[in-house]
Amino acid sequence: MTDQSPPFLGAGPPSPSVISGDPIRVLVVDDHALFRRGLEMVLGQETDIEVVGEAGDGAEALDLATALLPDIVLMDVRMPRRSGIQACTAIKDAVPSAKIVMLTISDDEADLYDAIKAGASGYLLKEISIDEVAAAIRSVAGGQSLISPSMASKLLSEFATMIKKGDERQQVPAPRLTERELEVLKLVAKGLNNRDIAKALFISENTVKNHIRNILEKLQLHSRMEAVVYAVREKLLEIT
Repeated sequence: MTDQSPPFLGAGPPSPSVISGDPIRVLVVDDHALFRRGLEMVLGQETDIEVVGEAGDGAEALDLATALLPDIVLMDVRMPRRSGIQACTAIKDAVPSAKIVMLTISDDEADLYDAIKAGASGYLLKEISIDEVAAAIRSVAGGQSLISPSMASKLLSEFATMIKKGDERQQVPAPRLTERELEVLKLVAKGLNNRDIAKALFISENTVKNHIRNILEKLQLHSRMEAVVYAVREKLLEIT
Protein backbone atom coordinates (compact mmCIF):
# COMPACT_ATOMS: atom_id res chain seq x y z
CA MET A 1 0.00 0.00 0.00
CA THR A 2 1.23 3.45 -0.83
CA ASP A 3 0.98 6.42 1.46
CA GLN A 4 0.83 8.82 -1.46
CA SER A 5 -2.44 10.29 -2.64
CA PRO A 6 -3.36 9.66 -6.28
CA PRO A 7 -2.12 12.52 -8.47
CA PHE A 8 -4.64 14.77 -10.16
CA LEU A 9 -4.54 14.94 -13.93
CA GLY A 10 -6.46 18.10 -14.66
CA ALA A 11 -10.10 18.95 -14.13
CA GLY A 12 -13.47 18.88 -15.84
CA PRO A 13 -17.08 19.75 -15.01
CA PRO A 14 -18.42 18.54 -11.63
CA SER A 15 -21.14 15.89 -11.39
CA PRO A 16 -24.79 17.02 -11.12
CA SER A 17 -25.01 15.94 -7.46
CA VAL A 18 -22.00 18.08 -6.55
CA ILE A 19 -23.64 21.09 -8.17
CA SER A 20 -26.97 20.46 -6.43
CA GLY A 21 -25.44 19.57 -3.06
CA ASP A 22 -27.03 16.10 -3.04
CA PRO A 23 -25.09 12.94 -2.07
CA ILE A 24 -22.81 11.59 -4.82
CA ARG A 25 -24.61 8.64 -6.44
CA VAL A 26 -22.25 5.68 -6.91
CA LEU A 27 -22.66 2.41 -8.80
CA VAL A 28 -20.23 -0.31 -7.62
CA VAL A 29 -19.17 -2.86 -10.25
CA ASP A 30 -16.96 -5.86 -9.41
CA ASP A 31 -17.23 -9.58 -10.07
CA HIS A 32 -16.36 -10.40 -6.44
CA ALA A 33 -19.50 -10.13 -4.29
CA LEU A 34 -17.60 -9.80 -1.01
CA PHE A 35 -15.57 -6.89 -2.36
CA ARG A 36 -18.76 -5.16 -3.54
CA ARG A 37 -20.38 -5.65 -0.13
CA GLY A 38 -17.30 -4.31 1.65
CA LEU A 39 -17.23 -1.19 -0.49
CA GLU A 40 -20.97 -0.67 -0.05
CA MET A 41 -20.71 -0.97 3.75
CA VAL A 42 -17.79 1.43 4.07
CA LEU A 43 -19.06 3.98 1.55
CA GLY A 44 -22.48 3.79 3.19
CA GLN A 45 -20.96 5.46 6.25
CA GLU A 46 -20.11 8.56 4.20
CA THR A 47 -22.90 11.10 4.48
CA ASP A 48 -22.12 12.67 1.11
CA ILE A 49 -21.92 9.38 -0.82
CA GLU A 50 -24.84 7.09 -1.69
CA VAL A 51 -24.33 3.63 -3.24
CA VAL A 52 -27.36 3.34 -5.53
CA GLY A 53 -26.59 -0.08 -6.99
CA GLU A 54 -24.08 -2.84 -7.61
CA ALA A 55 -23.27 -5.09 -10.56
CA GLY A 56 -21.15 -8.20 -11.04
CA ASP A 57 -20.07 -7.67 -14.65
CA GLY A 58 -19.86 -5.07 -17.40
CA ALA A 59 -23.12 -6.02 -19.10
CA GLU A 60 -25.12 -5.64 -15.88
CA ALA A 61 -23.24 -2.40 -15.17
CA LEU A 62 -24.47 -0.87 -18.44
CA ASP A 63 -28.08 -1.82 -17.70
CA LEU A 64 -27.95 -0.39 -14.18
CA ALA A 65 -26.08 2.75 -15.20
CA THR A 66 -28.73 3.46 -17.84
CA ALA A 67 -31.52 2.92 -15.31
CA LEU A 68 -29.98 4.60 -12.25
CA LEU A 69 -27.99 7.45 -13.85
CA PRO A 70 -25.18 7.43 -11.24
CA ASP A 71 -22.68 10.25 -10.86
CA ILE A 72 -19.78 7.82 -10.42
CA VAL A 73 -19.29 4.24 -11.63
CA LEU A 74 -16.62 2.51 -9.52
CA MET A 75 -15.65 -0.44 -11.71
CA ASP A 76 -13.13 -3.29 -12.01
CA VAL A 77 -11.27 -3.72 -15.31
CA ARG A 78 -11.37 -7.48 -15.81
CA MET A 79 -14.81 -9.05 -15.44
CA PRO A 80 -16.88 -11.75 -17.20
CA ARG A 81 -19.43 -11.17 -20.01
CA ARG A 82 -18.27 -7.61 -20.68
CA SER A 83 -15.01 -6.15 -19.37
CA GLY A 84 -14.76 -2.90 -17.46
CA ILE A 85 -13.13 -1.26 -20.48
CA GLN A 86 -15.95 -2.29 -22.80
CA ALA A 87 -18.53 -1.25 -20.23
CA CYS A 88 -16.80 2.10 -19.77
CA THR A 89 -17.16 2.92 -23.47
CA ALA A 90 -20.81 1.85 -23.52
CA ILE A 91 -21.72 3.68 -20.30
CA LYS A 92 -20.09 6.92 -21.49
CA ASP A 93 -22.19 6.69 -24.66
CA ALA A 94 -25.42 5.90 -22.78
CA VAL A 95 -24.92 8.18 -19.75
CA PRO A 96 -22.43 10.94 -20.70
CA SER A 97 -22.73 12.62 -17.29
CA ALA A 98 -21.47 9.52 -15.46
CA LYS A 99 -17.79 9.52 -14.52
CA ILE A 100 -15.96 6.19 -14.51
CA VAL A 101 -13.31 5.30 -11.94
CA MET A 102 -11.47 2.03 -12.52
CA LEU A 103 -10.65 0.24 -9.25
CA THR A 104 -8.58 -2.80 -10.11
CA ILE A 105 -5.63 -5.06 -9.30
CA SER A 106 -4.39 -4.69 -12.89
CA ASP A 107 -1.21 -2.63 -13.13
CA ASP A 108 -0.91 -3.40 -16.84
CA GLU A 109 -0.11 -0.19 -18.72
CA ALA A 110 -2.23 -1.37 -21.67
CA ASP A 111 -5.28 -1.56 -19.39
CA LEU A 112 -4.50 1.92 -18.09
CA TYR A 113 -4.32 3.41 -21.57
CA ASP A 114 -7.42 1.54 -22.77
CA ALA A 115 -9.33 2.86 -19.75
CA ILE A 116 -8.32 6.44 -20.52
CA LYS A 117 -9.18 5.97 -24.18
CA ALA A 118 -12.58 4.58 -23.18
CA GLY A 119 -13.28 7.75 -21.20
CA ALA A 120 -12.38 6.80 -17.61
CA SER A 121 -11.73 9.73 -15.26
CA GLY A 122 -9.70 7.67 -12.80
CA TYR A 123 -7.55 4.54 -12.57
CA LEU A 124 -6.87 3.32 -9.03
CA LEU A 125 -5.24 0.13 -7.81
CA LYS A 126 -6.95 -1.90 -5.09
CA GLU A 127 -3.89 -1.40 -2.91
CA ILE A 128 -5.26 1.99 -1.86
CA SER A 129 -7.17 2.32 1.42
CA ILE A 130 -10.94 2.58 1.66
CA ASP A 131 -10.54 6.17 2.88
CA GLU A 132 -8.69 6.96 -0.35
CA VAL A 133 -11.53 5.42 -2.38
CA ALA A 134 -14.04 7.79 -0.77
CA ALA A 135 -11.70 10.73 -1.36
CA ALA A 136 -11.21 9.69 -4.97
CA ILE A 137 -14.97 9.53 -5.52
CA ARG A 138 -15.33 13.07 -4.20
CA SER A 139 -12.44 14.34 -6.33
CA VAL A 140 -13.71 12.80 -9.57
CA ALA A 141 -17.27 13.93 -8.84
CA GLY A 142 -15.83 17.41 -8.39
CA GLY A 143 -14.31 17.32 -11.86
CA GLN A 144 -10.81 15.96 -11.22
CA SER A 145 -9.11 13.12 -13.08
CA LEU A 146 -6.61 10.95 -11.21
CA ILE A 147 -4.54 7.78 -11.27
CA SER A 148 -2.63 5.80 -8.65
CA PRO A 149 0.96 7.07 -8.22
CA SER A 150 2.50 3.73 -9.20
CA MET A 151 0.71 3.90 -12.57
CA ALA A 152 2.14 7.29 -13.59
CA SER A 153 5.38 5.85 -14.99
CA LYS A 154 3.40 3.16 -16.78
CA LEU A 155 1.33 5.84 -18.48
CA LEU A 156 4.54 7.43 -19.80
CA SER A 157 5.70 3.98 -20.90
CA GLU A 158 2.51 3.54 -22.88
CA PHE A 159 3.08 6.97 -24.44
CA ALA A 160 6.48 5.77 -25.65
CA THR A 161 4.97 2.59 -27.09
CA MET A 162 2.31 4.59 -28.92
CA ILE A 163 4.91 6.91 -30.41
CA LYS A 164 6.92 3.93 -31.67
CA LYS A 165 3.83 2.40 -33.25
CA GLY A 166 2.97 5.77 -34.76
CA ASP A 167 6.29 5.78 -36.57
CA GLU A 168 5.38 2.49 -38.22
CA ARG A 169 2.19 3.67 -39.88
CA GLN A 170 0.98 6.57 -42.00
CA GLN A 171 -0.53 9.28 -39.84
CA VAL A 172 -3.32 11.66 -40.77
CA PRO A 173 -2.08 15.25 -40.27
CA ALA A 174 -2.87 16.36 -36.72
CA PRO A 175 -5.13 19.39 -36.12
CA ARG A 176 -3.08 22.53 -35.67
CA LEU A 177 -2.87 23.88 -32.14
CA THR A 178 -1.70 27.39 -31.36
CA GLU A 179 1.49 28.00 -29.39
CA ARG A 180 -0.55 28.99 -26.35
CA GLU A 181 -2.71 25.86 -26.61
CA LEU A 182 0.45 23.74 -26.74
CA GLU A 183 1.77 25.53 -23.65
CA VAL A 184 -1.47 24.78 -21.81
CA LEU A 185 -1.44 21.15 -22.96
CA LYS A 186 2.14 20.66 -21.74
CA LEU A 187 1.17 21.92 -18.29
CA VAL A 188 -1.90 19.68 -18.24
CA ALA A 189 0.42 16.77 -19.06
CA LYS A 190 2.52 17.66 -16.02
CA GLY A 191 -0.55 17.32 -13.80
CA LEU A 192 -1.21 21.01 -13.13
CA ASN A 193 -4.76 22.10 -12.42
CA ASN A 194 -6.41 25.14 -14.02
CA ARG A 195 -5.38 27.48 -11.21
CA ASP A 196 -1.71 26.49 -11.40
CA ILE A 197 -1.72 26.70 -15.20
CA ALA A 198 -3.19 30.21 -14.97
CA LYS A 199 -0.45 31.27 -12.55
CA ALA A 200 2.31 29.74 -14.66
CA LEU A 201 1.14 31.49 -17.84
CA PHE A 202 -0.05 34.72 -16.16
CA ILE A 203 -3.58 34.34 -17.49
CA SER A 204 -7.00 33.86 -15.87
CA GLU A 205 -8.55 30.49 -15.02
CA ASN A 206 -11.39 31.25 -17.44
CA THR A 207 -8.83 31.74 -20.21
CA VAL A 208 -7.29 28.37 -19.32
CA LYS A 209 -10.72 26.72 -19.49
CA ASN A 210 -11.33 28.31 -22.90
CA HIS A 211 -7.99 27.02 -24.19
CA ILE A 212 -8.72 23.51 -22.96
CA ARG A 213 -12.19 23.57 -24.50
CA ASN A 214 -10.68 24.67 -27.83
CA ILE A 215 -8.02 21.94 -27.62
CA LEU A 216 -10.65 19.23 -27.04
CA GLU A 217 -12.81 20.57 -29.87
CA LYS A 218 -9.90 20.66 -32.31
CA LEU A 219 -8.78 17.14 -31.40
CA GLN A 220 -12.37 15.87 -31.20
CA LEU A 221 -11.74 14.36 -27.77
CA HIS A 222 -13.71 14.29 -24.53
CA SER A 223 -11.20 14.54 -21.67
CA ARG A 224 -7.93 16.19 -20.73
CA MET A 225 -6.21 12.83 -20.33
CA GLU A 226 -7.26 11.79 -23.85
CA ALA A 227 -5.84 15.06 -25.17
CA VAL A 228 -2.46 14.42 -23.53
CA VAL A 229 -2.34 10.85 -24.89
CA TYR A 230 -3.24 12.09 -28.37
CA ALA A 231 -0.72 14.92 -28.29
CA VAL A 232 2.14 12.64 -27.29
CA ARG A 233 1.18 10.04 -29.88
CA GLU A 234 1.07 12.64 -32.63
CA LYS A 235 4.34 14.20 -31.37
CA LEU A 236 2.64 17.53 -30.69
CA LEU A 237 4.55 17.59 -27.42
CA GLU A 238 7.10 15.52 -25.55
CA ILE A 239 6.98 14.51 -21.90
CA THR A 240 10.31 14.00 -20.17
